[in-house]
Amino acid sequence: MLDHLTLRVPNIEKTITFYSATLAPLRYTLSFDQTFDGVRVVGFGKDGKVDTWFTTDTPVSAHCHIAFKADSPDAVDTFYKAALAAGGKDNGAPGLRPEYHERYYGAFIFDPDGHNIEAVYGN
Repeated sequence: MLDHLTLRVPNIEKTITFYSATLAPLRYTLSFDQTFDGVRVVGFGKDGKVDTWFTTDTPVSAHCHIAFKADSPDAVDTFYKAALAAGGKDNGAPGLRPEYHERYYGAFIFDPDGHNIEAVYGN
């Protein structure tokens, strides 16, 4: 199991705004925000565990795919709507994905930096 991940982003304020809104339905909150030697570091987490980090360090990270576990199909739906409202771009509306497995319910969004962000329930 993954402990945490870090992405280097070009605009940390835009990242904070987007992920604060997008991850709220998954019970994630901005839990850390500090600057070290001129590099700003922010972290999002839930239940006391910060596992998703963003920094202003360079070079900026290449595009990647991150899947966040959701507590219910409704949370996936709400994640998707929140991400679109926060400026994300559709990459797959909420729904069953039986090609992954019979109970896989997910939604996909491109964040403002082009990362493929997913919320998934039932895996």
